[in-house]
Amino acid sequence: MDKNKIFYLFSTFFKIGLFTFGGGYAMISLIEDECVERKQWLTVDELSSVVAIAESTPGPIAINCATYVGYMQKGFFGAVIATLGMVLPSFIVILTISLFFDRFLEYPIISNAFKGIKIAVGILIMQAGIKMLKKSNHKQSYIFIFFSFLTMIFINIFSLKISTIYLLLIFGCISMSIYYINNKGDKV
Repeated sequence: MDKNKIFYLFSTFFKIGLFTFGGGYAMISLIEDECVERKQWLTVDELSSVVAIAESTPGPIAINCATYVGYMQKGFFGAVIATLGMVLPSFIVILTISLFFDRFLEYPIISNAFKGIKIAVGILIMQAGIKMLKKSNHKQSYIFIFFSFLTMIFINIFSLKISTIYLLLIFGCISMSIYYINNKGDKV
C-alpha cells in the first residue's frame, strides 16, 4: 500500500476540515483547489460529478466528497482515511468548545469573529459556485442559476414558508426535464 498517498489523502482533508468554517458548501472551494488544481486527483468535470453525487446522498456534502475522492484514489481504505481526515478536526474543535462553551461566547471578540465568519462563509460558497460555473461547458446553467436566485429572492422578500424539500423536488424535476430535452436524440 502506498503510504505516501494515504498520508497525503489524510493530511489534505484534515487541512480542509481544520481551516474551513461554514460547512460543506464552503469547503467545496478548498476541495477544488487542493484536489483539482494542486494535486490533480480530479478534473473539473469529475469534481462537478462528485459534488452532484455528494449532494444527492445522505450526509454532509464535504464528508461525502472526501469519501468519494479517497475511494477514487485508494479504494475502500482511501475512503476511510479521507473521511477521517475531514471529520477529525471538527470533532476536536467541537469537543474543545463544548468544554468551555458557556464562557466562550461571553467575549465580544469571539462573538464578533463569528459574525465575520458568517460573511466569509457566504463568499466562499458563492466563489465555489462561480468557479464551477465558469469551468462548466453547460451554458444553460446560467439561466437556471439566475432563475434559482430570483426564486430565492422572491421567497425571502415575501417571507414565504416553503419547505426546502419542495424546492429541491421542483428544481430537480426541472433539471431532469432540461437534461431530457437536451439529450432526447441521444440513446441512453
